[in-house]
Amino acid sequence: MDYTILIGGAAGQGIETVVLLLEKTIKRSGYNVFTYKNYMSMVRGGHNFMQVRFSDKAISTYSTKVDMIFAMTAETVAFHKNNLKDGGLIILDENFHNEENFMHYPFQKLAKEIGNEKVVPTIGFGVIGRYFGLDKDIAINTLKETFKDKILQLNLEALDKGFDLTETNKQLDKREDKNIIINGNQALAMGAIAAGVKYYCGYPMTPSTSVMSYISGKSKEMGIVVDQIEDEVGALNMALGASYAGTRAMTGSSGGGFALMVEALSLAGILEQPVVVVNAQRPGPATGLSTRTEQADLRFVIHAGHGEFPRMVITLRNPEDSFYQAARAFNIAEKYQIPVILMTEEYLTDYMTTTKPFDFSKITIERNIAEPEEGNTERYKRYKYTETGVSPRLLPGKTKDTVVLVDSHEHNEYGNIDESIETRNSMMRKRMKKLDGLKDELMEPDQLGVDNPEILLVGFGATHGALADAVQRLSSEGMSVGALVYGDIWPFPDKLINSLGKNADKIITVEQNMTGQLESLILEKTRLQIYDRILKYDGRAINGDEIIHRLNAILES
Repeated sequence: MDYTILIGGAAGQGIETVVLLLEKTIKRSGYNVFTYKNYMSMVRGGHNFMQVRFSDKAISTYSTKVDMIFAMTAETVAFHKNNLKDGGLIILDENFHNEENFMHYPFQKLAKEIGNEKVVPTIGFGVIGRYFGLDKDIAINTLKETFKDKILQLNLEALDKGFDLTETNKQLDKREDKNIIINGNQALAMGAIAAGVKYYCGYPMTPSTSVMSYISGKSKEMGIVVDQIEDEVGALNMALGASYAGTRAMTGSSGGGFALMVEALSLAGILEQPVVVVNAQRPGPATGLSTRTEQADLRFVIHAGHGEFPRMVITLRNPEDSFYQAARAFNIAEKYQIPVILMTEEYLTDYMTTTKPFDFSKITIERNIAEPEEGNTERYKRYKYTETGVSPRLLPGKTKDTVVLVDSHEHNEYGNIDESIETRNSMMRKRMKKLDGLKDELMEPDQLGVDNPEILLVGFGATHGALADAVQRLSSEGMSVGALVYGDIWPFPDKLINSLGKNADKIITVEQNMTGQLESLILEKTRLQIYDRILKYDGRAINGDEIIHRLNAILES
């Protein structure tokens, strides 16, 4: 079984309340859940909708077609009725106009009888729960976790009213609940906490803010300092200061805020100071579409900062990947004394999905901090030349009579300003030598589908779920298709794509930007030819349905 419910209306009508109650109740009934959110950047009004998809099988993306629409506004019906499956149902208030497949309920009338018009979403939740045969006791317990005191009593009454309005049409038998439900930013923040982050700072900017919010919520329990900074310029500089003092430090923003961090990113490069930076992408330029999704910062992030210096860029693919990659980023940053940039996207930061619990035993903390040598009277060389390019890192104030000298100017091994040709050449070679070691750390892209496909789709980041869905469905129909989805993307891992690409008849990139930034990177780093591209840049997330439709159009042309 596989069902999708769409809840739509204006901002402020309680759409998120219905979704929260549904996803928790369905998850606790033992089913897989995928919640997709599509909302405008306004507090009241406009048209927002969310989609709750659930199944007894794994789900990796949202569905174009829906089984039920809970419409809180007439606009919702107009926008989405064509997406209703055959036999699907639209539920709405009795005051709305009547059409085929509409089921009218006295939502507003009952809410007034209860004494609070804000309980309409819970009445709707009750109707949906009864229709799909959800366990009412689980729904009640979910309400008890969500509301308190008088508000709880009002919502319990609303749930009863909703359950009484309809009959069960689909019976969802209770199954064992083995999973957690989480979104990308929560998983990212959890991974950072597991890795031992002790300082997070940032300025709120959608869609990165929830990383800071999550860590802040755990700060007292985990002994983490969280600072809201006046701007992103100060945020990365403060994170570098915390890192210099020996703390695992992290900051984050969206594209516009990341742009303000660029000078400090370059500073991290010459200081050789480990730090983890999150760029949660949204469509630009400038403010752009602040609550929508895109993958247009790839080239910018890879080359951000004046001058040349090593960095690693990791694009996050799903919540599970976000957890483990966030933890890994801190170890890489400290091992090579470089900035590591985690790229995520609004779609991934917001969608909720069930996944197996994370395995914290897989998380290791590797600090790579040097210990002072007893009896060594030599002056400390913070930037000592080594075979790997990585110098011993002492923490300031930990060793008697030792100064840990760092400088934004070019410097010698001790950290003193030095403009000589010999020093400049040696320091540039030293810093860039870290790339040799980084190449050994690279994880090849995730491979989906058949081993040697005739059609090879290539994407990165949060297109993973849509590609997984499309490849599975097309493969089941007999098509020789596979996909590579990049996580580590800079330095660029080229072994697997070279191996599969030389045998594939057609290589097609799938990206959420207009210029094909991954395609250009592939052309730059390999000798492969791209047959065609599937690009989307309207701010809405691509899904498996759209990939299949557009791939078929390419193959038929």
